[in-house]
Amino acid sequence: MATYRQRLREAVEARGRLVVGIDPHPGMLDAWGLPRTVAGLESFARGLVAAVGDLVPVFKPQSAFYEVYGSAGIAVLERLLADIREQGALSILDVKRGDIGSTMAAYADAYLRSDAPLAADAITISPYLGFASLQPAFERAVAHDRGVYVLARTSNPEGGQVQLALGREGSVVQEIIDAAAELNRALPTKCIGLVVGGTHADLGCDVSEFNGSILVPGIGVQGGRLEDLPDLFGDALRHVLPSVSRGVLSAGPDRDALRARVGELLAG
Repeated sequence: MATYRQRLREAVEARGRLVVGIDPHPGMLDAWGLPRTVAGLESFARGLVAAVGDLVPVFKPQSAFYEVYGSAGIAVLERLLADIREQGALSILDVKRGDIGSTMAAYADAYLRSDAPLAADAITISPYLGFASLQPAFERAVAHDRGVYVLARTSNPEGGQVQLALGREGSVVQEIIDAAAELNRALPTKCIGLVVGGTHADLGCDVSEFNGSILVPGIGVQGGRLEDLPDLFGDALRHVLPSVSRGVLSAGPDRDALRARVGELLAG
């Protein structure tokens, strides 16, 4: 199998730069006229991929909205990931896992091993128990040609309390960015990415030298705008994957409206 970096480059070249979040908020189920049940969840998530899966390069399901339904919701997520693969798109599973030792290894096995039922092309992970605690995820990503996106400068305003705190060598977030870049230089698959929110007037960190993919949530309802990304990311813009969730989902459930909204975002 090609590396995640190679698969992502091919998807972007073929379809453009857009990540569509599949976040079945209860309010979104209501807006689509669906019940707040496992059946409604499945109709929503899999219906979205059926409608626009041939247009979208990358989908980002948020695991929490499936977990809330228990094992039946996880089964829907498993089928959804298979749908995404069948449409020729990539999946970034938004799980934000971060732990130590054998627990982190188990999380990595759950989502990054090729034979895992919930295997995704990439996952989000949290470094705030220490960047080195993520080593099992890095190892699985390399071994199975997957990717990981390390939370760096997140889109929520509360994040700055920790992320912009100053340590001995600068801010916490800058240390994470620099550690991820250094690791990418050492890894054969260059599979380490960052999560950097698009909602800030100023990032408060330097990503200009980063050498991997940058997932940028917060575009749309949260206040981030596609037209602001060039100024916000500068030389790193070529690595940016803007992520839109409700800005797409709100066009549903009409298939033509969903496809039109995705087309507008890809063109913009």
